[in-house]
Amino acid sequence: MIGKLKGILQEVENTTGLIETSGGVSYLVFLTPSFLKKNRVGGKVEIYTFFHVREDAQVLFGFEAKEENDFFKMLLTVPGVGPKTAYSIISFQTIALTLKAVKENDSDLLTSVPGLGKKTALKIILELSQKLNQEFSFEKMYLSDEDKTVVEALMSLGYRSGEAKKLLPKIPKKLTVEEKVQAALKLIK
Repeated sequence: MIGKLKGILQEVENTTGLIETSGGVSYLVFLTPSFLKKNRVGGKVEIYTFFHVREDAQVLFGFEAKEENDFFKMLLTVPGVGPKTAYSIISFQTIALTLKAVKENDSDLLTSVPGLGKKTALKIILELSQKLNQEFSFEKMYLSDEDKTVVEALMSLGYRSGEAKKLLPKIPKKLTVEEKVQAALKLIK
C-alpha cells in the first residue's frame, strides 16, 4: 500500500498531478485544489495518499495533511460514500466546515459540494455524528412548513440557511410566520 509520496510535481492536468520520486518512478495522483494552488510544477512535494484498488482501476488520492487523509478514510466508512464522493467533499470544503455540518445537522452545507445529494448528506451526518459522539436529531433536519417559510424569508433578506435555522429553536412556536421572522431579526441584531 502506498501511504506517502515525496518527489517532484512534474505535470498537472485538471485535478491530477504526476509526481516523480527520487527513484525515477512517476505516480499519477488526484490532488485537491488547495494543494494545487500552493504547489507549482517543478517543485518538491510531499503528500499522504490513499491507494484505491478496483477491478478496473488503481487510483491514488493525495492529501496535503495527515488529517485530510484520515478524514477521507472516515468518510469512506459511510455506506454509499465512495472515494470520488469523499474526495469531492475534501476538495470543496474544509474538514472544519464538514464537521460543523455534522454537529449542527446541516445537510444544506454538505449538499453545496458538487455531486452530493440530500440522501448522501443525511447518511454522512448520521454516520459521522455517531462516530464523533455528536447528538443526531431528525427534528433538526426537517422543518415544518412554517419554519421553512421563516428560513426562506430570512434567506431572501441575505442570511444563510444555517444561520436562519440556528435561530428557530430560540423563537416561540406559537407565533405566526410574520412574528417569527420579526423575532428572528431581533435576535440577529
